[in-house]
Amino acid sequence: MGPVPLCLLLSVTSLVVVVAVEAQEATGGDDEYTWPQWKVPLVRNRRTVALSSPGFMAKPQGELNGTCGIECQRRLPDPSLADLEEFLSYETVYENGTRTLTSVSVQGLNEVNAWPAGNSSTSSKSRRRREVYGTDTRFSIADKQFSTKYPFSTSVKISTGCSGVLLSPKHVLTAAHCIHDGQDYVSGAQKLRVGILKEKSRRGKGGKGKRGRGKGKRRKGGEDKEEEEKDGGKERKGGKGKDRKSRSRRSAEVEKPSFRWTRVKQTQVPKGWFKGGASDGVAADYDYAVLELKKAQKVKHMDLGVIPSVKKLPAGRIHFSGFDDDRPGNLVYRFCSVSEESKDLLYQYCDAKPGSSGSGVYIRLKEPGKKKWKRKIIGVFSGHQWVDVNGNGAQQDYNVAVRITPLKYAQICYWVHGDSSECRDA
Repeated sequence: MGPVPLCLLLSVTSLVVVVAVEAQEATGGDDEYTWPQWKVPLVRNRRTVALSSPGFMAKPQGELNGTCGIECQRRLPDPSLADLEEFLSYETVYENGTRTLTSVSVQGLNEVNAWPAGNSSTSSKSRRRREVYGTDTRFSIADKQFSTKYPFSTSVKISTGCSGVLLSPKHVLTAAHCIHDGQDYVSGAQKLRVGILKEKSRRGKGGKGKRGRGKGKRRKGGEDKEEEEKDGGKERKGGKGKDRKSRSRRSAEVEKPSFRWTRVKQTQVPKGWFKGGASDGVAADYDYAVLELKKAQKVKHMDLGVIPSVKKLPAGRIHFSGFDDDRPGNLVYRFCSVSEESKDLLYQYCDAKPGSSGSGVYIRLKEPGKKKWKRKIIGVFSGHQWVDVNGNGAQQDYNVAVRITPLKYAQICYWVHGDSSECRDA
């Protein structure tokens, strides 16, 4: 037997690390490791009006500047019910370029379990100011046989350069700044596409394939045209002799992830994200958006979850996978502890680079009354941000995630299901 390729060893090592970390998290008392049950409020549509079509002139943002972070938010008064209804009102942009604004009403807010502030602080002197903290602890899931397995298979690539996570067969959760800069939609949002990690297939290579389609014929017609991303979109060329020489080398290589691209039917962004709308500046805690795909995907998705405090969990770790720009063609997984949390935000030391923004942040806990463990999304990775720390313009940089609160759960659940009565329990 020949030597095992290094990239395959790294992929196996990554998988072993994931299993080991989750096994460590699975030790402890049942109450500490059980998903809490929440009653969430109802978010219902009040009125929808047509708006002019967006300009789609904004440039995609690598990192955010001037957002109101945890320290800044501590000095703000608690929002009123009217404020929350304004923040949770939302815009919908359709694939034909039209746009609507929907105002909402919030009901049953007083029935919700008390949502703790969770403002456990850390000395600002101990915080590090880099996207990668010391030794790079990210793991590249380079081999398709691992990246197309759950939970990695829920990670998707957004055509504007971000990542996202499958919430349902037809819905993707991502960061709002990947779609909108606070003033206008980014240029690539007009023809938005989502890349789903593609299972290994021989179709399209000239072979017969499993179902005997032969010669890799493409489907004709159809509005929801799906495309394959392979080798950067370039076809390999060369004669038979050259192919024979590289055959042994190719057999030793692992197959890198490829994508099946599908178009987005509509995009929904909360009004709390817009500058000069519901807030004077960009509010980091509303940096999330939901994309509805034109075609349902036959891939296992990940549900939303609500957790009052990540720091108080015995392990206190979060996990997420995305497509970091500095590792093109690879899905990158990481886990880390949370350094500070508020009602709406998480500061954490997960190593990350641009491209991973919009990834679904998840943890793994037991289902209530069951022995089964389940991963759920408890936040959206907003990315590396420069945040206002004291209200006088002084800024520090952190890796920030937006938490899924009971209200955000209710809104996102309604966007996915279209029926608020299905979203009372989290």
